[in-house]
Amino acid sequence: MHSVRFTAETSSNGVLERDFIVGEVPGVLWSPVSGSDHAPLVLMGHGGGLHKKAPELMARAHENVTTWGFTVAAIDAPGHGDRPRTAEDEQVRADLRQAMMAGETERVESISVHYGISLAERAVPEWQATLDALQKLPEIGTEAPIGYGGGITLGTAIGIPLTAIDPRITAAIFGGGFVVHEALIEAARRITVPIQFLLPWDDEHVDRQSTLTLFDAFASKEKTLHANPGDHRNIRWYGLDHEFLPRHLGRVSPSPA
Repeated sequence: MHSVRFTAETSSNGVLERDFIVGEVPGVLWSPVSGSDHAPLVLMGHGGGLHKKAPELMARAHENVTTWGFTVAAIDAPGHGDRPRTAEDEQVRADLRQAMMAGETERVESISVHYGISLAERAVPEWQATLDALQKLPEIGTEAPIGYGGGITLGTAIGIPLTAIDPRITAAIFGGGFVVHEALIEAARRITVPIQFLLPWDDEHVDRQSTLTLFDAFASKEKTLHANPGDHRNIRWYGLDHEFLPRHLGRVSPSPA
């Protein structure tokens, strides 16, 4: 079993940022400079083609730390960020670009589904190993409540199967922006924890009805759908339940910066 190896540390505006490696997987941990031990831990997945320190992910991480006193962890998905790309990764990227430029919708969907399944099969065990290692840290431990706060697209395509099999995750925020397939629907049927689901209503790459079918599949007694106008890349979220994770994970009074 791997442990967390910290490789860099910085702090600003009351947020401590520590880069780490678990095995061969690079990640980052954000926490209050002066915070409570065993505060809720939020796992954040990045979007497709992005990385663990993508600007939007970092903004959400900092907000969770400074507003709620949470600790936030993110890792690079296989073939993303600081991780080397395999021959499969390179071929899929080339094929996907070619299919999108040619307007071949069915081929885009086929490539996206097969690659999404491949990434999830690799990433879910990595997330679990990372969580195992983080729980060894005295400031986190096994007492810290855990939520999943992944963004749309790849962060959710990985987050759904992860949440379906790891009982340590007790609340999750998911989102659309990816091609839905039967394995994801089956995983959603095994999820019973509270869910908040964000849907870009005008996504040009994803069939809206398939995403609604996925939302319907969640077995959670508490689940809410938030749909805002916007396409795959351009959307501003309004009317979200910003207290969703604090309500389910617990509230921590953050220390002043």
